[in-house]
Amino acid sequence: MAGHSQFKNIMHRKGRQDKMKAAKFTRLLREIQVASKSGLPDVTHNPRLRTAVQAARAENVPKDNIERAIKKGQGADGEDYEEVRYEGYGPGGVALIVEALTDNRNRTASDIRAAFNRFGGSLGETNSVSFQFDRVGQVRFPAAAASMDEMLEAAIEAGADDCVSDEESHEITCSPDDLATVRDSLEARFGPPEQAFLGWRAQVPVMIDDEKAESLFKLLDVLDDNDDVQRVIGNFEVSETALARLTT
Repeated sequence: MAGHSQFKNIMHRKGRQDKMKAAKFTRLLREIQVASKSGLPDVTHNPRLRTAVQAARAENVPKDNIERAIKKGQGADGEDYEEVRYEGYGPGGVALIVEALTDNRNRTASDIRAAFNRFGGSLGETNSVSFQFDRVGQVRFPAAAASMDEMLEAAIEAGADDCVSDEESHEITCSPDDLATVRDSLEARFGPPEQAFLGWRAQVPVMIDDEKAESLFKLLDVLDDNDDVQRVIGNFEVSETALARLTT
């Protein structure tokens, strides 16, 4: 299990299912609100908002909730969420980047610091671990959108650097400057992607043992349960034997 898999960074742990629907809705609606704030409230002219709305619809978020979040992003009686990045080291010296959307930086920072401390990690300053990652553009489509060969060919033609496919999804990476071009090209061919954003890719993965893996997964679960946290990226890898032990 590679911790640098950006789209699956908190999946396949201990057989854990998706977050409760209410918590998932909260994250999706916050992203819609921030995406609306960052540009026009029209999905036709705001690619980030278009992707956020598509992701919400895929999870059956009610239409009224989506429209309300778009209006809040335009200043209509809503919380003012901002994007914040936290960095630190988890158990086993694993480097972690935590991306959040929050209306209270002090609360979120306190919660995340407490989580790191609880499981033997330490929260650092901005840029304290991000130098161990490369900034990349990322686009994700469901596996049903195309065959592996078709998606790979389209990704290459669009200017992407890589395309990794499995039974669940197609994950395309590109340079940050090419994200808009790659996303638009693939969207024109396969429809709206599930995700399209600037992410992180670990330069050198760190292998962790069984004991550290258990503590790390507990930390990731706590971060996952925090409504302010949008995604967590790590540079860890877990062996198949350790993963099997942790999921039994």
